[in-house]
Amino acid sequence: MYWPFPGAAKWLGRALLVSGCLVSMPAWSWAGGAVVPGPAGSTKASANADDGSGRGNLVGHGGPVKTIAIDTARRLGLTGSFDYAMMAWDLSAELPRETQRFDDNEGAVNAVAFVPNSRLTISAGDDGALSLWDLDTAKLLHRFNGHTAKVVDIAVSDDGVWAITASWDRTARLWNLKTRTAGPVLDGHQGPVNAVALSEDSERVFTASYDGTIRMFKADTGDFIRPVFRHGWGINVLKRIPESSQLVFGALNGTAAVVDVDSGEKVIELGASERPILALAMTRQPGLLAIGAADGRVHVFRLGDFEHIEEYQNPYGPAWGLAFSPGGTALYIAGLDDFVARWNITPRDPFEKIDSPYPRRFQISENSDDPVAQGRLHFARKCSICHTLKQDGKNRAGPTLHGLFGRKIASLPGYPFSDALKKLDIVWTEETVSKLFELGPENFTPGSKMPLQKMTDKAQRDALIAYLRTTEATQSAGAPSAQKKGADE
Repeated sequence: MYWPFPGAAKWLGRALLVSGCLVSMPAWSWAGGAVVPGPAGSTKASANADDGSGRGNLVGHGGPVKTIAIDTARRLGLTGSFDYAMMAWDLSAELPRETQRFDDNEGAVNAVAFVPNSRLTISAGDDGALSLWDLDTAKLLHRFNGHTAKVVDIAVSDDGVWAITASWDRTARLWNLKTRTAGPVLDGHQGPVNAVALSEDSERVFTASYDGTIRMFKADTGDFIRPVFRHGWGINVLKRIPESSQLVFGALNGTAAVVDVDSGEKVIELGASERPILALAMTRQPGLLAIGAADGRVHVFRLGDFEHIEEYQNPYGPAWGLAFSPGGTALYIAGLDDFVARWNITPRDPFEKIDSPYPRRFQISENSDDPVAQGRLHFARKCSICHTLKQDGKNRAGPTLHGLFGRKIASLPGYPFSDALKKLDIVWTEETVSKLFELGPENFTPGSKMPLQKMTDKAQRDALIAYLRTTEATQSAGAPSAQKKGADE
């Protein structure tokens, strides 16, 4: 297997592979295959815990939130999620309000951005495309294609003409948002490109990669200028400090540092985390920098002298996305929750906790030998991040499994199944569900958006089916027997 960066195997051992994205594990320990909560004294919550919507959290997604962007001047927010959706938020009032939901994405949304001087937004994700949207109507205006792997970061020029995307296909690409045409391709990295940034005059593009380097290109031609910095460990995130020629990067080994573009020298190292750095955020006013890590630890620094002024520890998961609120008094933190949590930087009480329910639906523990109980565990870990068992299940990457047995594949109204699935002659029974996980969706249901996963252990498959069988929600009212092949709804 190819490891795209030094020490990758070590860190991958602490990660969960979900639909091709690395979900870094929070402060849990593994005992007998069960997930055990981390630090004592953590926020208490149940499966039906309050999502904190009354305290300014951005609530509405149906899966972990991977990215957030804030337009401070217009007091607007954008969020992107594993549920394939981008959402827009009005942040002008005390409590945020959802204004639009952009559902026509074909993969998990990893990056979002506002287009300056316009009512346009852009998103990109696991589908490898860059999508251009009308902010007011949520209409998809154009989809830029060209990458051959997922897109994980976006930068936009101040004039709103160019968008730059970073992809795991080892390239970055420029796209003209005015003419809706493709621009230069920036290549040469020896690993996935994780982050992009623009110079203040938008004439140079900076790219950061799992190969541990930051490179500089001409924006107009895509020509490589020179390497800026070589870190050695994979670089996950990169941003330029406003009104300067300094870059901040965060790396796989937990390092965050400031680099001067002109000299290529490290200006200052901003401490070190025990886990990879996954997120950066900056605000001009009041001049703050936030750094988030895979262990949920968030540090806030003052731009200028880089003095460390605040620290927050979320024991329940990584900080995948960060953004300062308008005014810079609060920080929005995106991660494993189905919502974005709002943390007041100032004023706040010491050791203030973010409202974050635990256990999440895919983090339950189960020590019982009962097959049904084991099946519940498998469903929570392998299925529930994309599927619900509720009849009105929505806002997830996959369709609800309510009424599954006896239902023909791709027949559930309201879900955008692929044409390939609609052509398959499969009815969901105990046998076909077992075959799905025995052979894998890429073989049993080709054309599916379902993550590539198998359950080769028949006992595990039987336990999952036993749990689904005992869950009334999976029984279609009036449906034919689940054992009768060829049945249809």
